[in-house]
Amino acid sequence: MRIAALDIGGTAVKYCLYDSRCGFVKEDVRETPTNAELGGKAVLEQAMNLAAERKCFDAIAVSTAGQVNPETGAIIYATDNIPGYTGIQLKRELETRFRVPAFVENDVNAAALGEAAAGAGREYGSFLCLTYGTGIGGAIILNREVYRGSSFSAGEMGHMITHAGGLPCTCGNRGCYEQYASASALIRSVREQTGRNLNGREIFKLLKSDSRIERAVSVWIDEILYGLVSLIYIFNPPAVILGGGIMNEDLLCDSVRQRIGGLLMPSYRGVEILKASLGNTAGLQGAIWLAERSLKERGRVDHAV
Repeated sequence: MRIAALDIGGTAVKYCLYDSRCGFVKEDVRETPTNAELGGKAVLEQAMNLAAERKCFDAIAVSTAGQVNPETGAIIYATDNIPGYTGIQLKRELETRFRVPAFVENDVNAAALGEAAAGAGREYGSFLCLTYGTGIGGAIILNREVYRGSSFSAGEMGHMITHAGGLPCTCGNRGCYEQYASASALIRSVREQTGRNLNGREIFKLLKSDSRIERAVSVWIDEILYGLVSLIYIFNPPAVILGGGIMNEDLLCDSVRQRIGGLLMPSYRGVEILKASLGNTAGLQGAIWLAERSLKERGRVDHAV
């Protein structure tokens, strides 16, 4: 079974051709700029062109930014990170072009499925997954399936209100979790404290040499904890998996583990705080797993194109 896989983000598109005989090969993954500013139709055209480069495949698997209806493969809602992406019929367009089944999933849901199948979540039937980047994405895994909610939009954890009346958010509300606990929020805080526009890697490199950065990081970790504690009380999960590039910093996950126990009632302290293990290929691997499982459940594989 061969699957053309795409992971469409606001900044970059990752893509590969998966062959079930070989398994997932990280070194086969390629990446190209999304050019999101050109709009949703241009992103769709690019996705089709990249799929066309993967010669001879049985299905297409897509992990994508935006809220997705997994039944129709349509983009229910997307922010202006990809203008005009809302309403794009991704599954329909891909299947019309290539005459093979296409499977489309939200990127954080796909990443969580990847972690469930082959990463940090494989020991757990249920867990929460949060990714910290420009915003904060979330996914709820129950019995190894994504909990989607009544309109396929469950898991928008970044839009919990943690600071009533606080900073304005892209969703139209104020005080959302991601305005205080995302990687973007940390970068903004460090810039306000130091006047320096540093990325996440640079911030942690300078952590021990600049007390202002150290304080900003400590306050930011508090903000991460505020949201996590609320989610743990609501879901009582056995594990929470933390992803996003900034979570590659070992110090960060260690600090969250050490500090969260003091904020939880004793009966909740058994929760495991885990670092996502698949890195930036989690979305691809989750989308591939979903497509492969779906094809096997159908009991057939359509002819490759």
